Amino acid sequence: MKFGPVPVVEAEGAILAHSEAIEGKRLRKGLVLEASHIVALKQARLSEVTVARLEPGDVHEDQAALKLAEAIRDEAAGIRLSEPFTGRVNLIAEGPGVVQLDVERINAANAVDPMITVATVAPYHQIHAGGMIATVKIISYAVPETGLRRACDLAWGGIRLANPVMKSASLIITETPGGPGRKGVEAIENRLSALEIDLLETRICPHDEGALAEEISSSVGEVVLILTGSATSDAYDVAPQALRKAGGQVERFGMPVDPGNLLFLGDVGGRPVVGLPGSARSPVLHGADWVLARVACGVPVTSADIAGMGVGGLLKEIPTRSMPRRGRAR
Repeated sequence: MKFGPVPVVEAEGAILAHSEAIEGKRLRKGLVLEASHIVALKQARLSEVTVARLEPGDVHEDQAALKLAEAIRDEAAGIRLSEPFTGRVNLIAEGPGVVQLDVERINAANAVDPMITVATVAPYHQIHAGGMIATVKIISYAVPETGLRRACDLAWGGIRLANPVMKSASLIITETPGGPGRKGVEAIENRLSALEIDLLETRICPHDEGALAEEISSSVGEVVLILTGSATSDAYDVAPQALRKAGGQVERFGMPVDPGNLLFLGDVGGRPVVGLPGSARSPVLHGADWVLARVACGVPVTSADIAGMGVGGLLKEIPTRSMPRRGRAR
């Protein structure tokens, strides 16, 4: 691609590099200059303009962005592409889900040419219908086809969307004298709704291993959520032990995400069980959102996966916290 100032009389067919204001009108940058534009530029007494002119083997920015966007998305994953404009194509989620990225592929594509770029949300980001997953932006007005082809090959299938596979949930709340009771049910229901999961039932029982084990066994949802009236403070506290009594197992207790430290994850009879900390009663972003989104979308969540959530896991302070994280300065 050739770029630089040229006499106006030689600019027809080139791409205008910088917008020009002419007689109250504006010729926007990126415009392919036609004969009428040349006349207007002459009448404005401009002698030269800065333009870009494609050479053999170059691909226009819009076509290049579209080709790379088509290559990088998983077509089966419910991701649509915006119309290309000024060298940009956005990847949009057609429904809710969890974004899965092949980070190595995306990094490799971004390393081909500084003019070829892909920006994405964070790995495993929970997204809603219409949310932007990524944007492909070609910075220059054109890029060499050889570089574009290489970027497309390297990025192939690097972005996919895992859609919800779970459709129903049961919420079990344990009660303690003077405890919070049903507080926070609406926030939890909204979390489920965002993943198109129906809350089939809210079951209430005493904060007791035996009573909670019975409720777990009797629950009917594909996902079981447990919200205890008293905080779970050990892997063998009431709620994890109740899960074991019901024939289930605990995969992980504790996560390096705050709020969300006291979450536990397990399963019973093949159904995932998420033990929610009391802080999940608040609607703000929470470690439970990260785990629940993956569970709902069938994305495996192991103890090692949760251990890896610490970097970036310091989330927003919540107004309901009785003891803020800010300690006394030393």
